[in-house]
Amino acid sequence: MPRIFFRTSGQVRPVDAPEGVSLMEAAVRNGVPGIAAECGGACACATCHVYIGNSFRARTGEPGVFESEMLDEVLAERRPTSRLACQIRITSDMEALEVDVPVAAP
Repeated sequence: MPRIFFRTSGQVRPVDAPEGVSLMEAAVRNGVPGIAAECGGACACATCHVYIGNSFRARTGEPGVFESEMLDEVLAERRPTSRLACQIRITSDMEALEVDVPVAAP
């Protein structure tokens, strides 16, 4: 079970995430702040926007067409490492994945 490190508001929360669940599901199950997941993982709201650590970009892949369109609507800055957590499935090679949860701009 890979350990994922969510960084939010200056705090780091380690989460043991079962393989096969989405990054969003792992965050919600463990009460990670800033992951609203309003659409429940349907790639329809962008409330699970995260920044993936650079060293893990190849392992998590690039956003698909629908995800990329949703990322155009995020409240926080869209970066090259922006992803929707609902679109990333946990795999064994994601041990020590670093995930930043952005603070939405006012």
